[in-house]
Formats: sequence, C-alpha cells, structure tokens
Amino acid sequence: MKDDFKLPKETLVNKFVAKSRFYERSKLSSKLQKEFVDKVQRITWKYKLAENTLGIAKTEAVTEIQIFEIELKEQKVPKNVVKIIDKSIPYQILYRFVYEENVTYGISLKNGDNIGNYYFSDWNTNLVFDFTGIDLELVYQKLVKAFLRDEAKDKDDFDDIVSTDQKIRTLETEIVSLESSIQKEKQFNRKVELHKILLKKKTLLTDITGGSE
Repeated sequence: MKDDFKLPKETLVNKFVAKSRFYERSKLSSKLQKEFVDKVQRITWKYKLAENTLGIAKTEAVTEIQIFEIELKEQKVPKNVVKIIDKSIPYQILYRFVYEENVTYGISLKNGDNIGNYYFSDWNTNLVFDFTGIDLELVYQKLVKAFLRDEAKDKDDFDDIVSTDQKIRTLETEIVSLESSIQKEKQFNRKVELHKILLKKKTLLTDITGGSE
C-alpha cells in the first residue's frame, strides 16, 4: 500500500523490524508477547527524519523522528504494543497503522524517556503532515498538532496548545458521562443537581472553544 508522506528519498529506510526485538529489549510478559503476535502482522521502519536525511537541524529534545508502519491483523490499534515500541526506541515516532485498505495514524508526546499523551486519528481520516521547520523539534510539534483540535491551535505556545486540547477532550468526556448519568438517574433532585453540573461543563467548553463544538 502506498503511503502519503511525500518525503525525500534520502529519508526512506523501509526495513522490516522483527517483533522479537521488542520482546527481548522489554522483557515482556507472555500476555504482552501474545498481543504482539495476535495483533501485529508486520512492523516496518519506513523513514528516518534526521539532519543527514531531511536536512533540518536537530535539537536537544528532538534529535531524530522515526516513522513506523504497522500492519495489523484486525482494525483496532493495539495501544499496549505501541507503548512498548515507544519505550524501546529513544526517538519520537509517528505511526502509520494499516489494516487491509484502511489507515490510521498515531503519535505520543515524548521527551526523552518521558512519554505523555497518545493521540490517534480516526480510521481513514485524511491527516495532512507538515515536515518543514527550522529544526526537528518544530517539525515534531507540527506532527503532534495535526492530531489536535482546531479550537486549541489559536495559542502561540506549543504547551498551551496541548493543554487546551486536553481540557477540551476532558470536558467532552465528562459531558457525555453526565448526560448518560442524567438519563439513568431516577431521583428528581439528583437529576437537577447533575443537570446544573452539566450546564457548567458545557459553559466551560464553550468558553474554551469560542462556541465551536
């Protein structure tokens, strides 16, 4: 299957990576080894974005960015597997997951050994990735921003953008949960109380998104 990154040929690696490499490095439990075997068909190291391949300067935080393609045995991203790969590779990684003709993407907030939020696109969503920038850290930030809500991107600072996006996601989850609780609640007084909380959450979300949900 063709990829859609349109990167210079110097960045292409296209090497198969044996799943056993991750078993050995991470000393996985039999359960996690089984997840690799049952969920993953093939792992391919597709691209290496570095000073000597992309021609963009590294920084202390981002020295290289790898792009991995993972062919799956079912149309579901195995997040435990992704976390193991991330912990095994000392670089930021953009993932392309493929199941038959279906594609989705993933990336984590990664700084050295510290791995924060994970972001995954919906299946067959047309994400546009920008591989330009004055350094690789800016390129990486642009890749992460491709997964974030548009309402969060009006901030100048990358940390503010990530924080705003997380607030939006959290509020949306809380709103869905509250709406479900209100529907199930039998006691009228409790229903009214939950509805007040719901309205506050919706107001907060509107304030953050500027009325765009």
